[in-house]
Amino acid sequence: MAVGYILETFCKALRVLLGVLVGSLAIPVAMQVISRYTDLIPVYLWTEELSTFIFVWVVMIGSMVAVWDGTHFDVQVIPDARNPLMLLIQKGVVLVLIAIFALLFAWYGIDYAEFGGIQRSVMMRANLMVTYISVPIAGVVWTVFALYRLYELIAIYRNTKGAEA
Repeated sequence: MAVGYILETFCKALRVLLGVLVGSLAIPVAMQVISRYTDLIPVYLWTEELSTFIFVWVVMIGSMVAVWDGTHFDVQVIPDARNPLMLLIQKGVVLVLIAIFALLFAWYGIDYAEFGGIQRSVMMRANLMVTYISVPIAGVVWTVFALYRLYELIAIYRNTKGAEA
């Protein structure tokens, strides 16, 4: 199997997980709203923590998908270059910067996750590593996705260069 196919399949799984998490986020949020403004159900304080945990994962998984799709961390200030080499440099610099940033997230996120491992949430008494681990995981996935996109960009440049000759 090609690496691109594996990564695309992984990204599709992330999209499904993202949909499930967004759908599940509606439950504790709805419980909060209903309990605050009506007497239908009692006030559950743990719903706020749960919705925060889910939201953190939604943001991190959404950013992983966005890096794969090329829609995150990239603000286009100048139009795409017409010269294939300049286009490679232009897009390649962005991908390299994303990879560097992602590696920093992965590296320092390990300490962050370990710090979460010694803490518990107030209401649910859940180990906070459950959410803190999302940072190094996202960093690793961002790195893999950015480096693969850079590989694809170089392959496109080589094919364009070969077509010119």
